[in-house]
Amino acid sequence: MANKRFAVFAWFVLAYNILVILWGAFVRATGSGAGCGSHWPLCNGEVIPRAPQLETIIEFSHRVTSGLSLVLVAVLIVWGWRLFAPGSPVRRALVLSGVFIILEALVGAWLVLLGLTADNDSIGRAWTMAIHLVNTFLLLAALAFTAWWASGGEPVRLRGRGGLVAGWIVALVAVIIVGMSGAVTALGDTLFPSESLVEGFRADFSPTAHILVRARVLHPVIAVGSALFAVLLGRLIANRRPGDRTRLLSNVQITLFVVQTIAGALNVALLAPVWMQLVHLGLAVAVWLSLILLGASAFAVQAGEPASA
Repeated sequence: MANKRFAVFAWFVLAYNILVILWGAFVRATGSGAGCGSHWPLCNGEVIPRAPQLETIIEFSHRVTSGLSLVLVAVLIVWGWRLFAPGSPVRRALVLSGVFIILEALVGAWLVLLGLTADNDSIGRAWTMAIHLVNTFLLLAALAFTAWWASGGEPVRLRGRGGLVAGWIVALVAVIIVGMSGAVTALGDTLFPSESLVEGFRADFSPTAHILVRARVLHPVIAVGSALFAVLLGRLIANRRPGDRTRLLSNVQITLFVVQTIAGALNVALLAPVWMQLVHLGLAVAVWLSLILLGASAFAVQAGEPASA
């Protein structure tokens, strides 16, 4: 059962969360993560910081927007629970949205309370950033499925779909791994910026360089391999699954993977300026969501099929 007003709100909540994620990346890229000190949820021990510095304004604004995100998802869950009947796929997506938005807040608090911000270059911070990325992607997936099904999309049925489903799941896992490596790479670029492209390459392969610097070389290798696989998968899905919408989403997904690969190369060539890091992350989010929605369309229940998700 579709509900236009709820669907519009669900798409809005998804778009808003994307903006919050990009703002969070700006906080990290500008080194403003410690703008509120080690206090959470307070900012430097205050509800509203007085006479704040620029770093405090940036970090505090991110906390405010993140808090509003939590409120919007809560409203989405309550509204959707009242609209959709038990057993609806929308309800299942709403439950996951609630779980992941709470985990998102907890991971953010963990980063602040343990001092994993600003100039902290520990392995613990790198792992936490990678985990944060995974939870963020899962939150966006849950919100995207909520909006998709509320807009009239049919439930997904994975059984009996053959190798395409396995390929889609592999592609999802690959994009998550690429995202995790990208989060670690972005952290390395922020903490250990290079003065030139040659210097950056030398540092990547130097045995004395920090582990976050040496790990940067893995990201483009994993990303290119995943992009090639996803492009091939997109063509296979377009050829084997029915529907103009599925073919359109397949073309969108392929285009985004190509553009993202080019953007990644530019990010390296330009020595990862803040604006390019945000573009790169925005495209990564778009790639992830295009793959999610491609699966939602390609593996939707068709007329005459059992509706088990």
